[in-house]
Amino acid sequence: MTDACTYCGKDVYDHDPVFVEKLDVGERVEAGQFCNYACLAVYIEENHLTTGACCTIDYA
Repeated sequence: MTDACTYCGKDVYDHDPVFVEKLDVGERVEAGQFCNYACLAVYIEENHLTTGACCTIDYA
């Protein structure tokens, strides 16, 4: 993997990097690296990654 931000392509180590992993068949795998939380937030928004991702809370 390069040092490039998944969103903007700049070197993540020139900033305050955030690294993201996901579970794939029970194992953690790299899912992206971002300069900072701003790049991560815009990436999430532009790719609609929160659609359908709400947890259900039972208040009963």
